[in-house]
Amino acid sequence: MRFMRIGEVGAERPVVHAQDASWRDLSGIVGDIGPDSLADLAARLHGVDLATLPVVETAGQRIGAPIARPRNIWCIGLNYSDHAAEAGMPVPAEPILFTKPGSTLCGPNDPILRPAHANKLDWEVELGVVIGKPALGIAQEAAMDHVFGYVAANDISEREWQIERGGQWSKGKSYPSFCPCGPILVSRDAIPDPQALEMELSIDGAVMQKGSTATMVFGVAHIVAYLSRFVLLEPGDLIVTGTPPGVGMGMKPPRYLKGGERVTLSIAGLGAQSNLVQDV
Repeated sequence: MRFMRIGEVGAERPVVHAQDASWRDLSGIVGDIGPDSLADLAARLHGVDLATLPVVETAGQRIGAPIARPRNIWCIGLNYSDHAAEAGMPVPAEPILFTKPGSTLCGPNDPILRPAHANKLDWEVELGVVIGKPALGIAQEAAMDHVFGYVAANDISEREWQIERGGQWSKGKSYPSFCPCGPILVSRDAIPDPQALEMELSIDGAVMQKGSTATMVFGVAHIVAYLSRFVLLEPGDLIVTGTPPGVGMGMKPPRYLKGGERVTLSIAGLGAQSNLVQDV
């Protein structure tokens, strides 16, 4: 199934894609799509004839992030060997974990904010994994049972803050709008193989990143099981799983985002984003 959240910031309503290609209002069944509803959303929708739900005209409406603000955004660093090479770092022996606050989450077409003290704003197209039920200390064989679905995400990074301001990755990843997400949340059963998704990112129409989740060092099941050894994964948690090569930091010379540029990205089956970089 495919889900979206439509409406202005703080007033989004959940919709679901029906077989007739229309979007249908879910607000009579569930108040929102996020930490408080994902654990039992599938059960609530079991047996529901989507064609009986009210049609929602989405044209011209803002698309919000496809999940409400999560309790946790977990991030995996250097998870593509060729990206590690362009960053001049070794391929990690274990997944590298850092976090982003929920306040970074924004819609797939919302502006990316570039504050005046941001000098090295970078982009990273990433597969996002949305947790559907709690996971703690689970085996890799059971990991996918805890995944609700997938989203496209952009792990916006300020490299000066990340690398030159004390070496704290989260510092460079945590400004509001630094995690555009969506447009859709696609349930796990609708993506047969999350390790076979093509992905691309462009700046003002020029392709910067082109890759595939097939080249991830650690796959989705490995990451979910691995994280569950150290943290409690909760419904609605978002895991962004790393980026292929082509980030600005790895270019010679490095190339960073400027105000007025447009970042577009897409992941096969998960839709496309288009974000204007806005100086603030």
